Amino acid sequence: MSSPTSGSRGSSRGKRVAERPPSRFRRTRKVEKPVGTKVEEPAAPAPVETAPVAVEETVPPGPGGPSRRVLALWLGLLLVGTLALGWSAVDGVLSRGNALSDIVPLPSWLDGAGAVAVVTSMSWLLATRTAGRPLVSAGLALVLGVTSLVVGGRILPTGAAVMTCVVGSVYAVMATVPAVTWWKAVREVLVATVVAAVTSLAAVGFEPTVATERFDMAALFLALALAFTIVYRLGAGLHGLGRRGMIVVAIGLALLFVTLAYAELLRRYGAQTFVSSVLDFVDTTSEQIGAFPRPLVVLLGIPALVWGTHVRARRRQGWWVCAFGVAATVPLATGLVAPDSSYLEAGLRAAYSLVLGLLIGYLIIRADLALTGPKGRRGRRAEEAGPHRPEPSRFAEL
Repeated sequence: MSSPTSGSRGSSRGKRVAERPPSRFRRTRKVEKPVGTKVEEPAAPAPVETAPVAVEETVPPGPGGPSRRVLALWLGLLLVGTLALGWSAVDGVLSRGNALSDIVPLPSWLDGAGAVAVVTSMSWLLATRTAGRPLVSAGLALVLGVTSLVVGGRILPTGAAVMTCVVGSVYAVMATVPAVTWWKAVREVLVATVVAAVTSLAAVGFEPTVATERFDMAALFLALALAFTIVYRLGAGLHGLGRRGMIVVAIGLALLFVTLAYAELLRRYGAQTFVSSVLDFVDTTSEQIGAFPRPLVVLLGIPALVWGTHVRARRRQGWWVCAFGVAATVPLATGLVAPDSSYLEAGLRAAYSLVLGLLIGYLIIRADLALTGPKGRRGRRAEEAGPHRPEPSRFAEL
């Protein structure tokens, strides 16, 4: 017979057992294993093999650029139109004074068809380069070009020639890419010159009836307006210019205004003796070397292209400088429109303007590097080899 004390103890022990905390709060005793005992780790689960999933990988043609097939089609159209215009120009030069045109007759519509092909393809290329509507631009150029050839007269062919000079001159500037060195800037100027030369042939193909001064002014101002409209987006607007960019744009506008206004005022209101001396100097120089360079191309157009492409390799604001490059591409594109101009004279005038303008551009680049660039030849070489501002390829969307 158990005593009440033992019963109470048993009951209290049972209560203590019942009131123990859950097992997760119990202390675990660490068991030390002897050294050298190999502990078996649980084996990793075997990887589950899954069947490979076929993924179709698509590679875009470029950042906003056309496919190679479409680009080759439009470049082929441009090449065909250029060959047709070149054939007509060569036939016209060789057939003067002989019966070559009777031996190998060319269709009368060949130069007009070449001009339409060139302006249509350049309109498509310009719209593609500037993120516009390529098919709409090419369609409008095609309709205007064909209408001017079919209807004829004086207004439509002249308007088509102005449109050709504006589109080709602006595209000549937009087709350039950034140039790290002066030699690469020379390459870009030559590319723009070739595009302007093809544009000049296309403008002549429409056979416009023009007054040379009015035609040049109309094409220049329209091209400047179109170029600055495009550059406003590419150069991050006016707020992206900065103080230095504003000074550069102001100098370019002032130089453009002074050059055009001074020539016009000199021609209309200048003293007769002074005007005669200037004209005599131009005529004498032309007789000696075959042509006289264009002051606007030498002083503004070519240096703007050289320095602008050089600045674009480092800052986007270089587009504002390149916009003044139309002061070179427009006179080069309208060089054959004047009735008294020959192919030889236009070519020599362009060559002299290029040489002098490239020299001035070289001096501007050297002055810019001396003021803002690294010091010493080694520093300049390191800066040229370093990373620069990227831009899309020549035919891709900017």
